[in-house]
Amino acid sequence: MSTLTLPPVPPHPRDDAIQLHKAFKGFGCDTIAVIDVLAHRDATMRAYIQQEYNMMYSSDLLKCLTSKLSGKLETAILLWMHDPAGRDATIIKQSLTVTKNLQAATEVICSRLPSQLQYLRQIYHSRYGTYLEHDIERNTFGDRIIKRDHKKMCINIYGDVSDKSMTESLLISMMTLSTATSVYR
Repeated sequence: MSTLTLPPVPPHPRDDAIQLHKAFKGFGCDTIAVIDVLAHRDATMRAYIQQEYNMMYSSDLLKCLTSKLSGKLETAILLWMHDPAGRDATIIKQSLTVTKNLQAATEVICSRLPSQLQYLRQIYHSRYGTYLEHDIERNTFGDRIIKRDHKKMCINIYGDVSDKSMTESLLISMMTLSTATSVYR
């Protein structure tokens, strides 16, 4: 006969904030402690930890993480700290403006439900002060075919797409063009 074990109750966000603050003290950062705290919490708990940290230490947890961590660990943890729509907005903004990686933006946009895209557009606008569709138009590079497909993608973002074959063909065409552009460079 098997026994049922319940997962331990996660600590109070205040305790986690204290642990993170201790991990930041001194020279460098105790990355293992940071991972132990943040990896075992869900997005809601991480948001509460962020609030507690800001209230207790009058310091932004994201700025502390940025200053104490580096490399891919920093990137992963900073993306991890956002809610899913915030993370998507950050990935799209970076892929359009910094890395010019159309494939990343295309994958995020084409893999979301219309309701998720609606929320993503709201988050994007509130965070960056510009509409997602405008950034896609403005930061599209390459030839006319890529621009045309990005316009199709913008139309796809605006409405509920009932024709799944259009979405799939658009995704395939966008990824092919993105790959071809990368190979050409």
